[in-house]
Amino acid sequence: MSDFNGSQKPRLSLTQIINMSVGFLGIQFAFGLQNANVSRIFQTLGAKIEEIPILWIAAPLTGLIMQPIIGHMSDKTWLGKFGRRRPYFMVGAILAALALFVFPNVAALWVAAVLLWLLDASINISMEPFRAFVGDMLPDEQRTSGFAMQSFFIGVGAVVSSMLPYILGKMNISDTAPDGTLPDTVKYSFYIGAAVYVAAISYTVFTTKEYSPEEMKSFGVLDDASTGKNIKTGWNSFLNKGLVWLVIGAVLSAALFYYNSNTDNKLEKELYVLSFGIAAYGLLQIVAALFRKSNSDNGLVEVMDDLNYLPETMKKLAVVQFFSWFALFSMWIYSTPALAQHLSNTTDTSSKEYNKIGDWVGVMFACYNGFAALFAFLLPVMSKKLSRPKTHMIALIAGGLGLISYYIFKNEYLLIISMAGVGLAWSSILSRPYSILTQTLPSHKMGVYMGIFNFFIVIPQILAATLLGFFTKHLFGDQAILSIVLGGCSMIVAAFLCLRIKEK
Repeated sequence: MSDFNGSQKPRLSLTQIINMSVGFLGIQFAFGLQNANVSRIFQTLGAKIEEIPILWIAAPLTGLIMQPIIGHMSDKTWLGKFGRRRPYFMVGAILAALALFVFPNVAALWVAAVLLWLLDASINISMEPFRAFVGDMLPDEQRTSGFAMQSFFIGVGAVVSSMLPYILGKMNISDTAPDGTLPDTVKYSFYIGAAVYVAAISYTVFTTKEYSPEEMKSFGVLDDASTGKNIKTGWNSFLNKGLVWLVIGAVLSAALFYYNSNTDNKLEKELYVLSFGIAAYGLLQIVAALFRKSNSDNGLVEVMDDLNYLPETMKKLAVVQFFSWFALFSMWIYSTPALAQHLSNTTDTSSKEYNKIGDWVGVMFACYNGFAALFAFLLPVMSKKLSRPKTHMIALIAGGLGLISYYIFKNEYLLIISMAGVGLAWSSILSRPYSILTQTLPSHKMGVYMGIFNFFIVIPQILAATLLGFFTKHLFGDQAILSIVLGGCSMIVAAFLCLRIKEK
């Protein structure tokens, strides 16, 4: 299927672009708290370092399931004055705020894992339609600015949220706690995050008016017929693909079970997530085949159709996203335990040294997000001079080198230099791929395609969650810092894959 051309819409003022982007400050506030503190929470509640990745698995699995569903639903939604995407922003914000309020008070590891799932599900309800929101509201020539403004607010939100425990500690709020509990600095940070999330989303919801279906139609929104292509997959094609994936997943699961049953050097059970996931994808294809054969098309069948007919640009961007987000997930999972071990030679989560490093990681994350906010205004200028794919390549190389330098720098203050590279990459990851992609998508399917595109954010996260623990334990001798170096190499691979992308 050839790429689509986006329809033209009226240009929005700078104030209007700011208003529609403020909500992302709240979303990233929650993400910032999650990324900087969840590993710390898990370890505080008794998780071993090699167990941390699998405990994070809830987040990407939730995204994999929910993002295309929410995208598809938001494409089909129109609630009058409440709009198309905004109801999802608000529902997600309320649910996420409740999860943030409860999270730091849990006393059991399994409860924390469940709450991470609930938090990430809620964030996804808000976040996924936000990307489509830019495509809905802005003409092609303003979308780069729209995503750049989102990146700015993402950076601002993450800076404040990541630094909150550190700031509160400087305000004489206790940054230590008895074994198995969290310090007040972390607890109060989550409470503040809940309030900020709801406030920021509410601002966007009440200051932005969406275009109605009639208005979108008047802008010349493309439909499937206009492409001259029939994008429906035959039921037999669904069935054949489904059987192949199902068999592969079943064989891998059986091989893993056989190996672990016949050896003392067992592989991590987390690897079943991969094999079961492959089998589950096959089952979904088979279910879609049954629906298609009986002429009972529904949301599942439509999403599976869209998966089979991705625009060519989207396929190339997807590979870049895969390696980029694998790298990011390695950083989010391991920064605190890796640096505590690498710089302070401690894995004791109740020690002052460990918690000092944990707070400093929050500062580091604030720095890379602060750099990202600043770079958000530089990247459009670079894109005009170099093209968006080349700009993205340069940014990813900087990010990869930043992660690799974790291993080189022995002073925590030098790691701010690392964060400058990561910040440039992060700013570009949040904007360049989306501004390129929206030019290739039909407006009436912006939500579902954005959801599918996010598969290639989620899948590498699942791989990271299932494989990094194995690598850390069996290949890297429990040296978590090497898993972050691996992430840096992955980001550099993503950089050179950008050379395959041609923008219009």
